[in-house]
Amino acid sequence: MKTPLYGIIPPLVTPLIDNDHLDIDGLERLIEHVIAGGVHGIFILGTTGEAQSLSYALRTEMIKESSRILNERLPLLVGISDTSIVDSILLARIAADFGANALVSAPPYYFATGQPELAEFYENLIPQLPLPVFLYNMPTHTKVSFAPSTVKRIAENSKVIGFKDSSANGAYFQAVMYEMRKHENFSIFVGPEEMMAEVVLLGANGGVNGGANMFPRLYVNLYNAARNKEIDRVHLLQSKVMQISSSIYSIGSFGSSYLKGVKTTLSILGICNDFLAAPFNKFGEIQYMKIKQILETLDLTE
Repeated sequence: MKTPLYGIIPPLVTPLIDNDHLDIDGLERLIEHVIAGGVHGIFILGTTGEAQSLSYALRTEMIKESSRILNERLPLLVGISDTSIVDSILLARIAADFGANALVSAPPYYFATGQPELAEFYENLIPQLPLPVFLYNMPTHTKVSFAPSTVKRIAENSKVIGFKDSSANGAYFQAVMYEMRKHENFSIFVGPEEMMAEVVLLGANGGVNGGANMFPRLYVNLYNAARNKEIDRVHLLQSKVMQISSSIYSIGSFGSSYLKGVKTTLSILGICNDFLAAPFNKFGEIQYMKIKQILETLDLTE
């Protein structure tokens, strides 16, 4: 894998038949769909992939099948976030065995760590990993955020090749970029798609955006417009991304509305099953029909 990594890296949903069975046909259609849309890599077993709701057997199958289908056409990043360092290392070894290119690790959740403990955790973990790693900042789910100085400290190990931020905090994101400004070949990505074009204009490497599961070409075109500083085109395409955010992701008052919206859309598009792993459920008929109506009126033309 060439570094630094850049572009649009979809955090792939995990297509499911039920809580213990992967929708393999749907996974193949999904991977072919995002590849056809021009994405620059694939990230599995992240938040959008519902990793923490999946059994280890199912996570292993997702790694194996994704690698088989992808067949080295794009970089494959695998999430190894866990409360147990032993299980994180186990997942990392499985990912390496099946040909993944890099790992993605959020801080261990449940117990909130201080910054020295967080740095020490990674200084223990990283030497035991068989692949390079991206740090993943997801404070709403992990209770802790990497301080910019902690990112810099951990990245003194050359196996740390990037950072993904899902805090939705623009000032924080710029602080990390400033802290890491002298680190060559270090990729910095943003999760919230509403911010992607803006941070690319500021020099970030790209986006790990859930909407790219559904409409990969739109997100790739927006990234390219931002990278080329085509401001008028950025405004046009950004407005379409905001249409998606304000409609598909906001159906109902569920904490899981974003996931439900993405998977329902993929189901309507004929790509994969809309089953969500417990504790969540897929949308009911009323919400399904609302999204179908939205898709019929959504203007994604350029």
